[in-house]
Amino acid sequence: MSGEFGRIARYFAPLASAEALGLADDAALWTPPAGRQAVLTVDQMIEGVHFLPDDPADLVARKLMRRNLSDLAAMGARAEGYLLTTALRADTPETWLSAFAEGLAADQARFGLPLWGGDSSSTPGPVMTSITMIGSVEPGAALRRGGAVAGDALYVTGTIGDAALGLHAARGEIADPTGQFRARRLLPEPRIGLALAGLVHAAIDVSDGLVQDLGHVCRASGCGAVIEADRVPLSPAARAAGPAWRETILTGGDDYELLIAAPAASDHELRQACAGTPLTRIGHFVAGAPAVTAVDKDGRPVTLARTGWQHF
Repeated sequence: MSGEFGRIARYFAPLASAEALGLADDAALWTPPAGRQAVLTVDQMIEGVHFLPDDPADLVARKLMRRNLSDLAAMGARAEGYLLTTALRADTPETWLSAFAEGLAADQARFGLPLWGGDSSSTPGPVMTSITMIGSVEPGAALRRGGAVAGDALYVTGTIGDAALGLHAARGEIADPTGQFRARRLLPEPRIGLALAGLVHAAIDVSDGLVQDLGHVCRASGCGAVIEADRVPLSPAARAAGPAWRETILTGGDDYELLIAAPAASDHELRQACAGTPLTRIGHFVAGAPAVTAVDKDGRPVTLARTGWQHF
């Protein structure tokens, strides 16, 4: 692989905007848009933890980008730019880095998002990458986790479970005849650009599992929630997997859909705001302890051995 500074000039300088100062200074310069608050988030992807060694490098880059975009979507924020770090082994092929940069370029074009700077390093261990993304939002308009109240309806965008099933498919534990599971595992669709301010009491993106992430909303809001498990939207492929995979679907994560708490009376307006993005009502919030309960179509509790993914 070429030297550090040659790699930066070849692969990353073409992705940088004016704020990056040609990647020739110690930091970037950015002026927030007038009358908007800055919103910052960071996500990392580590080989063997967040992606498999044989996952295509361009899709590793795009998933890294989209994980951060999903965080901004959960805050109702607009993406402005990002900082990138990479830690590569000395034997990482040049073709891997080239494909990684191509993936970044593809999503920069898709989402109108420039590179502002970052850092590169070597590592003897697994490949590690991270993005710090900077966004903006109108003051007071940021969506938070802590605003849900008893009586609110619980919604989720898109479908749940395909990405988690994709990991099991990669391990040979479930068939994936249409490639749907693999596609969702490798390339999530962040729900950016939804006009939710003023309609939504709370929101979070589903990264570590629907049940676990809903629990974060409940704790922040001081109330409980009930998920009607049979209403959780599934792709045809996930539905065909059968009930044996229900716990994986509810707790597996990596969906990057939005969980939303909103007054039931605003259902029509909320659906209009999400026009073009599938939205399903899957439960409600209740008074009491900040706990999540899943029930079947007859109202009986669904027993889950875990609530979601945790690193430790």
